[in-house]
Amino acid sequence: MRLMSGLVALSSLALLASGCSAFSDDAPEADGKVTVAAAFYPLAYVAERVTDGTGTDVALLTQPGAEPHDLELTVKETAEVASADLVVYESGFQPAVDDAVEQNAGGATLDATKVVDPLPFEESAAEHEEHAGEEGHDEEHGHDHGELDPHFWQDPLRMATLGDAVADRLAEIDDAHADAYRANAAALRTDLEELDAAYTAGLGSCARDTIVVSHDAFGYLEKYGLHVASIVGLSPDAEPTGAVLGQLQELIRKEGITTVFSEPLKPALGESFAHDLGLRNAVLDPVEGLADAGSDDDYLSLMRANLDAIVAANECK
Repeated sequence: MRLMSGLVALSSLALLASGCSAFSDDAPEADGKVTVAAAFYPLAYVAERVTDGTGTDVALLTQPGAEPHDLELTVKETAEVASADLVVYESGFQPAVDDAVEQNAGGATLDATKVVDPLPFEESAAEHEEHAGEEGHDEEHGHDHGELDPHFWQDPLRMATLGDAVADRLAEIDDAHADAYRANAAALRTDLEELDAAYTAGLGSCARDTIVVSHDAFGYLEKYGLHVASIVGLSPDAEPTGAVLGQLQELIRKEGITTVFSEPLKPALGESFAHDLGLRNAVLDPVEGLADAGSDDDYLSLMRANLDAIVAANECK
């Protein structure tokens, strides 16, 4: 029997022992408290903002300091998926969560890929806008162009779209707080639109328009005129090839790049490459998760710190 099957069985037993059903309808629990299970940090941030002041519990499935790509659910986390009134996740990004949603989720589910219009890896933001009006594009969301880039939260406006969708889904589940959910989503959208405007202004005039990063998590920033070159692809655990390293060295020489960006959770790759080339190393956070539970940072502060780092590296005015 696979590990996931064992977890499913154990979590089901735990829920039955506590007197709860793992397969209830979409209504809130008997005590009136709505629960949301969010697969990883950006989704939890949206859920927490949308539910602020409503008494809703938001459970984060990927703990601070953990790598979201590598997530394996514990019995407790599987039970949270089973008992939640709403599970917010991103299909294709965390297979363990996909499996738990399919096998265990007893309430409503919201797949971010269905609402944020994710970009294909090989299609730039500008190209995506050009294709947006083409026949069939809205239905396919660009799927025919190749593998989708899951890091949509690097675009604040896509985060705002997710916030609206979370509010609408929660309003269906918990009509008593429908107005609060939608008001919170509107306030979140205002903050995210301000962040988007800050990126547009901050990156509007720079000495360089290319950044070198550890893994391919920043493609959505190309909407601001950036070009992003990564040492490895989607997985931060991948090993760089000699060919890619050679191409990056040539790019760095040609563009006069002074900085290689590493990541807080896995800094070694970027640090090593910067050291080997005698370049400055700085941090660019993919905002996939918080570094630790006691962090004072949140999505907005991390994204603004990223903007400051790019402005400094590319000598933006």
